[in-house]
Amino acid sequence: MHKNTAVITGASSGIGMELARLFAANGYDLIVTARRAELLQSLSDELRNAHGTSVNIIQMDIAQPYAGEALWQAINDITPDIEVLVNNAGVGDASDFSTESPAVIERMIHLNISTLTSLTRHALPKMMLRGSGKILNVASLAGYQPGGPGMAVYYASKAYVLSFSRALCCELSGSGVGVTVLCPGATATEFEQTAGAQKTWLFHWSKPMDAKTVALAGYRGIQRGQSEVVPGFVNKLLALGSKLGPVVLSLAVNKMLLARRS
Repeated sequence: MHKNTAVITGASSGIGMELARLFAANGYDLIVTARRAELLQSLSDELRNAHGTSVNIIQMDIAQPYAGEALWQAINDITPDIEVLVNNAGVGDASDFSTESPAVIERMIHLNISTLTSLTRHALPKMMLRGSGKILNVASLAGYQPGGPGMAVYYASKAYVLSFSRALCCELSGSGVGVTVLCPGATATEFEQTAGAQKTWLFHWSKPMDAKTVALAGYRGIQRGQSEVVPGFVNKLLALGSKLGPVVLSLAVNKMLLARRS
């Protein structure tokens, strides 16, 4: 029996790994990608044993120029027909822009914006021709904010993902292809550690959600055809509140929250 295939980027840990588990448990075959092959192999063994899932691994650093094109070619070498694309991979950095490493900035833009956009563009034509398919883009609660002093590029990149996903959802209305954007708040994953976000007042004052809960909200959202998913009641209030207050106040509050604790 033919099984639908889901492609998940950044599947070696955190939300991506939990999404892979959910898709496998619900009968999908998987194509997973990340830089750390050993973690992908461990996940593959787990899902094969638990669910009999076919898991294809693509080890690739997709925070590079034209990585979306290279990854899509690798996906097509496995199968030209995918039902679900999950653009989960992302990176952040808690630093003032003037002192932030140019290399880190480039990687952030390539991974959070360029690769996500390229993969989506490559996946859409066959989905539209078939009249079915789902795309899940992982943004952030930060995308609703007017800006993030102290994480300027990261906040801007997630605002792009949110805006891009909303527009696509409207463009594809009636096509049979659904687009969902997942916008979690603070989440307990490796991302927060590598980005340095755990040293900010934001993480000091807020209790992060666990990755499994966030992934489940995203999975349910994509299956229900929701356009936007914000996990957690408090996060929903924060997303709504960002539209109500004056921009100058929001920026001042964000600057305080994203300041590093001494």
